[in-house]
Amino acid sequence: AQLITLANQLGSRLVGTLYVLDEPTIGLHARDTAMLASILKDLAEAGNTVVVVEHDPIVMHSAEYLVEMGPRSGEQGGTVVCALPRKEFLDHPDSLTAAYLRGDLSIPLPNTRRTGSGKALLIAGAQAHNLKNVSVRFPLHTFTCVTGVSGSGKSTLVEDTLYRALARTFRVESLPLGRFRAIKGVEHLRGVRLIDQQPIGRTPRSNPITYLKAFDEIRGIFAIQLEARRQGLTPAHFSFNTPGGRCERCKGNGFEKLEMYFFEDLYVTCEACNGTRYGQTVLGVTYKNKSIHDVLRMTFDEARAFFTGTPRLADKLAIMSSIGLGYLRLGQPATTLSGGEAQRLKIAAELKDPSAKDQLYILDEPTTGLHLDDISRLLVVLNKLVDAGNTLIVVEHNLDVIKTADWVIDLGPEGGNAGGALVAEGTPEQVALVEASHTGRFLKPLLTGC
Repeated sequence: AQLITLANQLGSRLVGTLYVLDEPTIGLHARDTAMLASILKDLAEAGNTVVVVEHDPIVMHSAEYLVEMGPRSGEQGGTVVCALPRKEFLDHPDSLTAAYLRGDLSIPLPNTRRTGSGKALLIAGAQAHNLKNVSVRFPLHTFTCVTGVSGSGKSTLVEDTLYRALARTFRVESLPLGRFRAIKGVEHLRGVRLIDQQPIGRTPRSNPITYLKAFDEIRGIFAIQLEARRQGLTPAHFSFNTPGGRCERCKGNGFEKLEMYFFEDLYVTCEACNGTRYGQTVLGVTYKNKSIHDVLRMTFDEARAFFTGTPRLADKLAIMSSIGLGYLRLGQPATTLSGGEAQRLKIAAELKDPSAKDQLYILDEPTTGLHLDDISRLLVVLNKLVDAGNTLIVVEHNLDVIKTADWVIDLGPEGGNAGGALVAEGTPEQVALVEASHTGRFLKPLLTGC
């Protein structure tokens, strides 16, 4: 849809116009990304200014001027690291992006490809939407990427057909099934999880620490402090979701809603608790000179160091740092998290249970909104899921992700009615040899270096 809009703008022959695009390559195959970059250059050469927020190397290499924000994420960002013409930008010593673009940093190929457990999940005769009676084998205990140009049938196969069939089998969801003839190998799985970029909660009450189910341990620590026992406080009093210790004026929200009849509702800081969410009795209890409110305002990196004396809790907090989310605050409202942050938080919730095995995890374009350095961290985490004895299926266009997979299933050859067929399957090296595969054509240089 965005490509059509851009083509329409190009045909309108406007000049002196400022075009602003936010990650236009989302959902685009590498072939289509090159086409998009060409359209953007044509718009600029026609006398317009094009500003693009983007992570894709193809688009960045085609830009004439680059601005890097940072130096890190969240509160550790927000400054201009450098703003230079492309050639000078690529030589900048402090730019993390430039280090990846010039090859000083890169996402490496795995030393070996997993062969799996020898068992497989088979979906036979898939015919939903544009799928043309496709039969596909997914090797278990491997990292599989499903690839293909936009509209080739990837999400239809993985989400609408495979996931919905398994979700009904494991009683996770009961959604309309995509058409298929048979599914085999389900007996080798214990469950299925679809890890998407939907918010973890739709109200400010939801936050990362409660989603990880680690807040119970923190509340337990505060409840055993001398002052808490003297006041007769239990772990429940340190929850802002239940009556007792929370501020009753704002019901533990930390703010009050002012309904505006002719305008959008306003949210103002609660005057009773000053945004702390708790009553004075609870706030008077401290652990290492910090109240429960102080702890909720810590980042995960800070909290990890603060709770070193509690190894089990510290390990849960460390997971967030390992996936590049250490900058998030424990009590940060879920409504402030981006889609990519929400997805990685869901992955962290899965990693905190090391006993989970034989699960099938499905992700649809997890690299959306992620910098190359974040993708590198994400791959480490995804591989941990597989190494723990699980199976991972990822719908993806990002070539750095595809090249690190154990197995690739490429659909196409084109989109819409010209797609829906199995073009290639095998290791990335095998898919790169298939001439009919657009993915293979772009993958080959990354595997061979030429």
